[in-house]
Amino acid sequence: MKLLKELTTCYGPSGNETHIRELIIKNIKEHVDEIQVDVLGNLIARKKGTGKKMMFAAHMDEIGLIVTYIDEKGFIRFSNIGGVSPQRSLYQRVMFENGITGIISYEQKHEDMQKLKLDHLYIDIGAKNKEEAERFVKIGDAACFKGEFICQMNRVISKALDNRIGCYLLIEAIKQIKDHTLDLYFVFTVQEEIGLRGAKTSAFTVYPDYAIAVDVTLTGDTPNAPTMAIEIGKGPAIKIKDAMVITHPIVRKMLEDTAKKHCIPYQYEVLEKGGTDVGAVHITKGGVPSGAISIPTRYVHSTGEVVDMQDVENSIKLITKIIS
Repeated sequence: MKLLKELTTCYGPSGNETHIRELIIKNIKEHVDEIQVDVLGNLIARKKGTGKKMMFAAHMDEIGLIVTYIDEKGFIRFSNIGGVSPQRSLYQRVMFENGITGIISYEQKHEDMQKLKLDHLYIDIGAKNKEEAERFVKIGDAACFKGEFICQMNRVISKALDNRIGCYLLIEAIKQIKDHTLDLYFVFTVQEEIGLRGAKTSAFTVYPDYAIAVDVTLTGDTPNAPTMAIEIGKGPAIKIKDAMVITHPIVRKMLEDTAKKHCIPYQYEVLEKGGTDVGAVHITKGGVPSGAISIPTRYVHSTGEVVDMQDVENSIKLITKIIS
């Protein structure tokens, strides 16, 4: 649990993954044969084998904000990095890479909260004026959201479980995998939240025979939630389709057969909007048979995302059993 807390609380909005990448390298370097960081910043770790090439991908980045303007009173205007909701952002704390913390508020003249836009919001870091603010924050600086890490009733509440939980799964799988014939590539990608960019370049480099992304998915188990056949605590979800991919039948069968053989509970995921790294991987070069393991997560892209650790353990088991 200590590792998961370190991963989720680490600074790493899209395009600023250095700190999270270094943390992951620290935790896997003794358990892999090769480590490579490509031009975009993807971390590619290999456990050598003589069989077919299999790639697992989990993105390191999280949603965030980028500074666009600082007014004379020191209030900071910003744009989004990834899918940031104005309503969910209100009164949340954010942190810049240098540790400076701010609070998000909104223009008081704005009354219709349903029509609230990012243009109506600003960050207050407590500066007295523009000059003081600019000593700590400049145009183009990125911030991530801050959220306390809590574990209770075997469920974790935290920011950035999207997708540090996927990174955690791959790290734990790397540690557990000993005997294998597959040539394994574990790729921790950059800039997923702004267009699957790291997945495109890393998949081109690796060009695997098969690929599986590990990421979060939405649920339909909260009051008046959109209809979706996913619940936390009911096992990892095998992706059938999202807005960017239809899982290859070979990979889908591989996941299903492995789960059934080892009595791992699982669900099926049909995500009507959005996608994961697999959306870029499966159309690399001549095509890659691809699929995804999705971790049911409540309140995605908030500072209080929720996962069930039993789903996490079963996801790790599914990955290790596929390989063995």
